[in-house]
Amino acid sequence: MPEIHQSIAQHYHERTKYHPETLASKGNRLDWTKQPVPFKEYKIGSCFDLKPYIQEIPETFVNDADAQWWQRLSRLLFRSYGLTARMPSMGSAVYLRAAPSAGGLYPAEVYVVSRGTPLLPPGLYNYQCRTHSLMHFWESDVWQSLQSACFWHPALESTQLAIIITAVFYRSAWRYEDRAYRRIFLDTGHLLGNIELAAAITDYRPHLIGGFVDEAINDLLYIDPQQEGAIAVLPLADLLDIKQNLPTGCTALPSATETSYPQIPDGELLRYFHQHTQLPTGIIGKLNLPMVKQEKSLEDKYNFPFCLKIPTSTTTPIFWGEQLTDLEITLHKRRSTRAYTGEDLTFDELKALLDFTYQPQNYIDQNLDNSPDYFDLNLIETFIAVSGVKDLEAGCYYYAPKAQELRQIRFKNFRRELHFLCLGQELGRDAAAVVFHTADLKSAISQYGDRVYRYLHMDAGHLGQRLNLGAIHLNLGVSGIGGFFDDQVNEVLGVPTDEAVLYITTLGRPR
Repeated sequence: MPEIHQSIAQHYHERTKYHPETLASKGNRLDWTKQPVPFKEYKIGSCFDLKPYIQEIPETFVNDADAQWWQRLSRLLFRSYGLTARMPSMGSAVYLRAAPSAGGLYPAEVYVVSRGTPLLPPGLYNYQCRTHSLMHFWESDVWQSLQSACFWHPALESTQLAIIITAVFYRSAWRYEDRAYRRIFLDTGHLLGNIELAAAITDYRPHLIGGFVDEAINDLLYIDPQQEGAIAVLPLADLLDIKQNLPTGCTALPSATETSYPQIPDGELLRYFHQHTQLPTGIIGKLNLPMVKQEKSLEDKYNFPFCLKIPTSTTTPIFWGEQLTDLEITLHKRRSTRAYTGEDLTFDELKALLDFTYQPQNYIDQNLDNSPDYFDLNLIETFIAVSGVKDLEAGCYYYAPKAQELRQIRFKNFRRELHFLCLGQELGRDAAAVVFHTADLKSAISQYGDRVYRYLHMDAGHLGQRLNLGAIHLNLGVSGIGGFFDDQVNEVLGVPTDEAVLYITTLGRPR
């Protein structure tokens, strides 16, 4: 039996760690005949075609207010999760999307809920990315049910549209087994990052909600909770309507902490864990969960004694073009880099990436949100292994976002070790810098219960997507890695053992 003091989130994290001595013995057991299709189909419903509004130039609709409304929604969805390329694969084709996904499996589904606008009737819609259309599969007004399931969140009072993101578990579990739960939420974080930035381009403001009654949202969408589950709700405030210019609200609610659980066989851990991170149905309609007060600490978590400190604030913010045209282009052309040359980055390039990712207040003059929604960034820490950055000594650094400085904790070139830590992937060896997002899992659970595991990975994926887009815009290479030897990362880099590694992003010169 598991130790009584270890919560199900801690148990899941330990159970799904990769270890050098066990990973090789598993081998490749993929059954390619059972590879999941990463698209959802509806046999009945009415279709709203969004293609005309993405294909035409904006000036086409300058005198047509209705068409402008459709164009904004079309661009938001396409830049967030639309198909951007078709790649041949094993006699078939893989369709790439605006948001990256581990193994190209795309577990996330995007639904749109309409309260009932003059142009979009009330009800439920699924975003069909293959045809860039909305499938209207339920025509009744469900807004009040959505409000109730989200504990009457204030962002739903004045808004008319909302996005719900779900996960189809098997799409990722087919390849990554129980560890897929981590990748599902990292992938969703990528999508949240896209939605945040695409919304800025289209004059929306998404308000992130992670605290909702899971069963109620699943029932609302008519999905089978054994196969698919809701993981994020985002009311879309229309910034062109002054009534919808809303203050930020609560993004995360705590769940229970489960410490009494049976022995769970391999292959069943993912679903068991998801079930036990849900908020119970008994509290629907009244919020009797304790609220977590997010303390705005003025100091960064780690200030290692006698460490070398290098300022990163002396940089020019990335310019995203007039009316964010360069950002829209970058959202479309983003690709994960497959190989690096091993050449150095400049320190200015690294500082620019850190500035865009962690200092959004520097982009308010470009009409980007100066405080986009995350669940709780106070829980996330950033370490950077530098192998090839000009004017920056090789070693491992802690990035202090509040002080805006790098604090060196180890003096060593880690190329060989990074190759090993990243499961032998050459991306780790040849990258100029490797970014690690971590969290003190025990402390995070004490604040938010086991549900925090979702929040941590979505926040890490969101930060990772900002790194992705910043790097692509600067003509650099970038690739996220969700598979690594967990414990060895802490050991090799000198990262405190309390820090659970969530995500790795490699940066370098693309080959």
